Amino acid sequence: MEWGEEGNPLSGDMMTFYVKVRDEVIEDIKFQTFGSGAAIAVSSMVSEMARGKNLEEVMKVTNTSVARALGRLPKNKLHCSNLGADALHMAKVNYYRKKEGEIPKKVKRMASHLGKEVACYCPYNS
Repeated sequence: MEWGEEGNPLSGDMMTFYVKVRDEVIEDIKFQTFGSGAAIAVSSMVSEMARGKNLEEVMKVTNTSVARALGRLPKNKLHCSNLGADALHMAKVNYYRKKEGEIPKKVKRMASHLGKEVACYCPYNS
């Protein structure tokens, strides 16, 4: 089981996803989230969007698609959708690191901001 974690110390939200991958398909996914109700809703939605999907399809789970799937997130909670999508993609990055020893170029390109020591910018947190 691989994991991916993202958090935002400004908002206090922290998300960790645990994924079980078999034949390049997310067979099972679990999450542990600390934070607001919106953060928990995002984690649940990301889990539903990823379960049963192959790793190529999982790249389509983005902050925008998560926010859209939830319907209406208040503007000051949109950062939660970023955390959820990023944590999911980090789990996938960790899966490839373990399996192949490196991250495929396409995954690297699409998840290039992950794992850097730079905080994500959210216009609703100061």
